[in-house]
Amino acid sequence: VLPGARALAGAAGPGLLALLLAVSAPLRLQAEELGDGCGHLVTYQDSGTMTSKNYPGTYPNHTVCERTITVPKGKRLILRLGDLDIESQTCASDYLLFTSSSDQYGPYCGSMTVPKELLLNTSEVTVRFESGSHISGRGFLLTYASSDHPDLITCLERASHYLKTEYSKFCPAGCKDVAGDISGNMVDGYRDTSLLCKAAIHAGIIADELGGQISVLQHKGISRYEGILANGVLSRDGSLSDKRFLFTSNGCSRSLSLEPDGQIRASSSWQSVNESGDQVHWSPGQARLQDQGPSWASGDSSNNHKPREWLEIDLGEKKKITGIRTTGSTQSNFNFYVKSFVMNFKNNNSKWKTYKGIVNNEEKVFQGNSNFRDPVQNNFIPPIVARYVRVVPQTWHQRIALKVELIGCQITQGNDSLVWRKTTQSTSVSTEKEDETITRPIPSEEMPTGMNITTVAIPLVLLVALLLAGMGIFAAFRKKKKKGSPYGSAEAQKTDCWKQIKYPFARHQSAEFTISYDNEKEMTQKLDLITSDMAG
Repeated sequence: VLPGARALAGAAGPGLLALLLAVSAPLRLQAEELGDGCGHLVTYQDSGTMTSKNYPGTYPNHTVCERTITVPKGKRLILRLGDLDIESQTCASDYLLFTSSSDQYGPYCGSMTVPKELLLNTSEVTVRFESGSHISGRGFLLTYASSDHPDLITCLERASHYLKTEYSKFCPAGCKDVAGDISGNMVDGYRDTSLLCKAAIHAGIIADELGGQISVLQHKGISRYEGILANGVLSRDGSLSDKRFLFTSNGCSRSLSLEPDGQIRASSSWQSVNESGDQVHWSPGQARLQDQGPSWASGDSSNNHKPREWLEIDLGEKKKITGIRTTGSTQSNFNFYVKSFVMNFKNNNSKWKTYKGIVNNEEKVFQGNSNFRDPVQNNFIPPIVARYVRVVPQTWHQRIALKVELIGCQITQGNDSLVWRKTTQSTSVSTEKEDETITRPIPSEEMPTGMNITTVAIPLVLLVALLLAGMGIFAAFRKKKKKGSPYGSAEAQKTDCWKQIKYPFARHQSAEFTISYDNEKEMTQKLDLITSDMAG
């Protein structure tokens, strides 16, 4: 401290000290605001992940993190602590505490024994993490799920933690951005030291926003693991290991062949001139990932044409599309690639729809390539069911250039994987009628969005039948009147009445009502495809 400053402080005495305390008090209060000590947080309907701030780095001094987490009513909460490292030994100022309406769990801190899993008798709990002054400590990582998922694991579980050759576990929402490496890919498998849930996101088995069930198969290791970027997760190259693991899937992950040039078209294309002075056409037909040579490239290299440029693929018929692989130009002297894109899709005689996120129902932007050469994969969870798809670049390097390969399968009768079963009513996914006409798996291409024909046909047929029956009764009555019998016998009256009313009425009613009933029954059994829910 400079002598002048020391003299000033001495002269001011208690007055300056009081001023400093007054200034610093609001800063301390601000630091202790609820939520200031919270870090990574992802929640969905029945699972989620939560960490302290800076995890797995040292959590900050004098912070508070408080959040209430819930699962659907009627379910019980399962809490699993993947990591707890809090410096305090007394839990006086640094601790983790769980509080429900009737119970309290904790506080936990220091080296005390902490249960790895808590099964609560409630569907709601408040998590509170508080820190005072400390030097070290990672804080905490917590995952939770409803009691529907007793096989819940944390984001930190690795395949090397399990000895079985085949097992199934439930991954919570929110594991993608938790620190930890994976090595390998969805084709060759993953090194057994890889994080299970992060690898499942990388492989396209689950979506990070949702979490989900994974089925794992352990195999003998291989000498080298090749890493790629997929679904926003970067897998690294890995060395020899004793074991590796793969995920079982629904089998809808084959390459959807892109045949002649007519199947692919684009908003524009580029022509360059090579060293020999010849023109090189970067046409849409060159956008197949398996083909050699340059890719498709757009005709405009400016940054102002975002809404106009697209690459369109016609699959010939409606198919289930579960993913897409992309590369850039693949030419070292043309460092072009698409950094992000959105997906549009449609069927015959329908409008283009944009693929949207499941949780927020907003346009989903996919992470593209980071160089001109290496392929990147993105999966669609849930899948797109459509004949036509468009890749619409959002950001790119130098010029839009793409090679693509669609992944998926044919649509077959009774393919249950096409159906999205909604678990609760609280989902934020939209269910627009127009979208349902595009993607519902029924024999016809489109379903009318107006009034169901049976709602008009049944009353109309009944009305006609009653009119015909009335005319028959009237004619019979006049005939008998002419013969001198105003009414006829009771038996004859009953017979004629049923001849004219019962049979026409029953015939028309039975045919029309049966169609309506069966149709309605069938429709209630066919649940909405999530692709229609997500279309904009």
